[in-house]
Amino acid sequence: MYVCGPTVYGDAHLGHARPAITFDLLYRYLMHLGYKVRYVRNITDVGHLEHDADEGEDKIAKKARLEQLEPMEVVQFYTNRYHRDMSALNVLPPSIEPHASGHIIEQIAFVQKILDKGYAYVSNGSVYMDVEKYAKDYPYGKLSGRNLNDIVTETRELDGQDEKKHSYDFALWKKAAPEHIMHWPSPWSEGFPGWHMECSTMGTKYLGETFDIHGGGLDLIFPHHEAEIAQSCAALGHESVHYWMHNNMITIAGKKMGKSYNNFITLEQFFSGNHPLLSKPFGPMVIRFFILQAHYRSTVDFSSEALEAAEKGLQRMQEAYARLLKLQASKETTVEVAGLRERCTEAMDDDLNSPFVIAALFDSARAINTVWDGKGTISEADLKELREVWKTFAIDILGLRLEEQGAGDDKMKAFNGAIDLLLGIRLQAKQNKDWATSDKIRNELTALGFQIKDTKDGFEWNI
Repeated sequence: MYVCGPTVYGDAHLGHARPAITFDLLYRYLMHLGYKVRYVRNITDVGHLEHDADEGEDKIAKKARLEQLEPMEVVQFYTNRYHRDMSALNVLPPSIEPHASGHIIEQIAFVQKILDKGYAYVSNGSVYMDVEKYAKDYPYGKLSGRNLNDIVTETRELDGQDEKKHSYDFALWKKAAPEHIMHWPSPWSEGFPGWHMECSTMGTKYLGETFDIHGGGLDLIFPHHEAEIAQSCAALGHESVHYWMHNNMITIAGKKMGKSYNNFITLEQFFSGNHPLLSKPFGPMVIRFFILQAHYRSTVDFSSEALEAAEKGLQRMQEAYARLLKLQASKETTVEVAGLRERCTEAMDDDLNSPFVIAALFDSARAINTVWDGKGTISEADLKELREVWKTFAIDILGLRLEEQGAGDDKMKAFNGAIDLLLGIRLQAKQNKDWATSDKIRNELTALGFQIKDTKDGFEWNI
């Protein structure tokens, strides 16, 4: 499995979290099914020009120039931060994480193969894909559903494109301008590979000339993945990928979230709450739960209110799981718990339908709460099965850390401790028949939005 990773010139945002979590879900499920998975996710650290075009400045080099840093210093800094954020989201690391800059020789060889097959041309030291010639032998645009006439109509004429035969021809290798920081020697010029070339090269290097799954965001279908298909067919004579998978976008007010739109919120800002669109901090598991609540092929529109709802849902799930681990078995089962494993498996088999898995787990949470409240019972065998299913699907496959609080971590621990202390004082007041103090604490906490429940063992509370 090959998945397009980040271009590391800035902090990861919510739009980066979605493909990472989506394909982490797939990775986890395939391994659960018993497959041996080689998961390759690249780091783009050269060749990705502004606006995904063939002209302009390299995104890494631009950041390096603005920050007065070496380009690889920028790459290392943001790669480290990306890894930190992925770890916080409980995204498993890939099997291999190749860098574009570490595979220049292989990319040059790949370009040469395309030239040798006659599907590319050299112009002024750059190498371009001859899309028109390629389209006579192979279907161009099959992934995006576009034909060449549509692409001609949609393609902008840009300065500097007069060296191309056609505006829609894309760069396989670019001659570096004198001011360009990142460049390498090649048979054609001192330059750098085109953005699309790295994935064709590294995918086939580590997974073979044909491999099973290629994933990425929906916005990569055209031109990036369409170009990958063309490059592979031109060089190898056949497509490399059996199945393409794409997650849909995160939007804000209906518009795609992204650095190029300047409407993104970084993951660090979510975790700290330091952004005007956020009402408070949201922990990594809230973000993961928020994304998994929607099917990966559906659009998710961000709002602070939607995150708050996700946080409450996660808290309900955390509470149910904590209770599940503490339940005591009885001789018989009087609640509905049968068929949960089958429902979850069927949902995952149906194109990774994570919302249905979550819904099934919530249904079983009602049974858990019924037993917890003493209004039902569960047998030892059913209790064991229920615990195993929750562990398998909620923790191992959905990747939720249910033992953790959803947000704020240390701050939340302190907050929870303070409420427990206050309700402990109330409990002591009740035992001393100090009803005035007991009622005052309960009433004022209730007015603040707390839900307090007295139990035979003491008390429970939530917000």
